[in-house]
Amino acid sequence: MNAKVDNALNRLTGILPLQARQQDCSSEIKALHQQILGSFVKQGHILTREQMAAHVSDLEEAVNVLKSHDLVVFSAEGEPVGAYPFTMDAREHKVRINGHQVYAMCALDALAVSPMFGMETQVSSTCRVSGDPVTIEQSGKTIENQDEAGAIHFGIIWGAENACFCCADSLCMEMMFLRDGNIAENWLAEDPDNREIFTLDEAVEFGARFFVPLMS
Repeated sequence: MNAKVDNALNRLTGILPLQARQQDCSSEIKALHQQILGSFVKQGHILTREQMAAHVSDLEEAVNVLKSHDLVVFSAEGEPVGAYPFTMDAREHKVRINGHQVYAMCALDALAVSPMFGMETQVSSTCRVSGDPVTIEQSGKTIENQDEAGAIHFGIIWGAENACFCCADSLCMEMMFLRDGNIAENWLAEDPDNREIFTLDEAVEFGARFFVPLMS
């Protein structure tokens, strides 16, 4: 095990304990949550409220639990719009899976999709510093285009955590791809107390260990 990944995993779990929150749900609501996650892969978008209702005996109770546990993000109108690692918002991190293009909440989330579902993905994003395109082809935790993508790094600004906002609208906004090691190191040096960088392989391991348990 990588101690750096271990520490980051513990830190993120302390901020957003998704697995513990999912386990705190009834078996019916946990199964609904997994159906919601799978809907992005199966149909390319999140379940509607009507579709959610087919999986539970009390939709309003399920919505209240999923919302209060920050397992599913809802719009101001009460419609489901995201479930970590996915979002219906057109964010910078696109994931191609099962013939669908979906969006990930953040760079780490994008890297977790392939190991979560055991399917090949293509992640398309940009370097937050240079604006250069980033393309990562994955099969599980394996980077298939290593020659092209191997130098990519993942960066996180831990200081972006904000207790007044859900993680989707705070910390997730500051999890990013960085084109290569030089850019990553320079970015880190600007604020080493609040920032952290990971190689692509470390980031894939980090994301997989955080998200894969949600599907078991």
